[in-house]
Amino acid sequence: MATLNNLPIQCCGGRVWTRAKFSSRAAGTESSWVGVQESCRARTRKIELTFAKNTSGLVFCKLIPSERVSALEIRERTATTGVKEFQRPDSLGRFGQFGGQYVPERLEKALMDFEKLYNSVVTTYEFQAELNGLLKDFVGRETPLYFAERLTEHYKRADGTGAQIYLKREDLNHTGAHKINNTLGQALLAKIMGKKRIVAETGAGQHGVATATVCARFGLECVIYMGATDIERQALNVFRMQLLGATVRPVHSGTATLRDAVNEAIMDWVDNVDTTHYILGSVCGPHPFPMVVRDFQSIIGRETRKQALEKWGGKPDILMACCGGGSNAMGLFHEFVDDEEVRLIGLEAGGEGTDTPRHAATLSMGHIGVLHGSLSYMLDDGELFGRHSISAGLDYPGVGPEHSFLKDIGRAEYYSITDAEALAAFQLLSRLEGIIPALETAHALAYLEKLCPTVVDGTKVVINCSGRGDKDVDQAISMLNM
Repeated sequence: MATLNNLPIQCCGGRVWTRAKFSSRAAGTESSWVGVQESCRARTRKIELTFAKNTSGLVFCKLIPSERVSALEIRERTATTGVKEFQRPDSLGRFGQFGGQYVPERLEKALMDFEKLYNSVVTTYEFQAELNGLLKDFVGRETPLYFAERLTEHYKRADGTGAQIYLKREDLNHTGAHKINNTLGQALLAKIMGKKRIVAETGAGQHGVATATVCARFGLECVIYMGATDIERQALNVFRMQLLGATVRPVHSGTATLRDAVNEAIMDWVDNVDTTHYILGSVCGPHPFPMVVRDFQSIIGRETRKQALEKWGGKPDILMACCGGGSNAMGLFHEFVDDEEVRLIGLEAGGEGTDTPRHAATLSMGHIGVLHGSLSYMLDDGELFGRHSISAGLDYPGVGPEHSFLKDIGRAEYYSITDAEALAAFQLLSRLEGIIPALETAHALAYLEKLCPTVVDGTKVVINCSGRGDKDVDQAISMLNM
């Protein structure tokens, strides 16, 4: 049995690094293969794994749940010192036990160089001036913090009391979602690195569109990997990417959705790492990506704090966001993690119900393991192929390591929302506020049904309206029989 940080792990079938030839010893009925490396600045550990016949790569190593590390010690420390005690991430790229780097050797130097560049330039006046200028004039920031008056009225109790509901309008950004906050920052870094070619993955298409947009702006070659299933349900965004000059490569392997698109994008990056930068779209993957994406998205929370102070002279009481990989949620949450009186609530894809395999509720139902280069919560092997969400952007079997950390220390709450609940919220916001939300965003909106009856009068609830629903209209037509 292989071990990871003195914990037993087991290999599960599939692939991530199938074109990254770590060793020629992978052939045969059963062979020992150095397949994973934990590369964290000052140290590298190699883990011997045993692969079954015909397995040429690695999707993940799942920690055996009954023997995994308990979060009790870190919870007790948090209760004593508060979450401010923890560096997020620490010097090894970890959030508590989560995160790190589990990558082939070929990517180690690229990740080290990327981290070094990021740390050296991101806070400089020149970089911030260019980034902030583009966010203002190209993206259209800052986005409004909008009081949803009719939605607030809808959820009032019979005695007239209830929450006050605000929407952080990321749907009003150029390209229609929060994704461009990150793609713009990473494109600037790619330009500094001298990388002329960009690869990215996309599920709902919003990250693909945002990546294609910044590549067009900076004259970069752009290749987007997208699952064949998602290409069918997000045809509008596929056309937008192509119109912007991107090459969209369909992925037919596995379930032909976001997870498989990430696999192909990573493999492309491995093959072309000297000339190509991978603009990862969420707070997932190996360090430093969870930190980099979070930092570029954290403008959402910084603006929210400023706008809340202007509007009512205080902080929000509750922040809510949908959570797949978790970039829009972390973008909103990060500014307020140290404000422990502010509740942080992430809403996952419950699909057809968490009592069935047809869901993508990773934090609610998953186990700790390694997926796409990072230790975090993930769905196990059987759930991978039953995984489902009405929303292409939430149809992912993992989640960012910082979300896993916030869950384990009890700082953030995570719940699941079914397809039916999300579709009802999609219609409700459209009819009450004249705002058609993305189906991803609709998962966060749907939780108001459960939350509002429980809060005191005047509670300020801010929901990250992470994207607009134009891309989902055709899918909604078929589901609503309109």
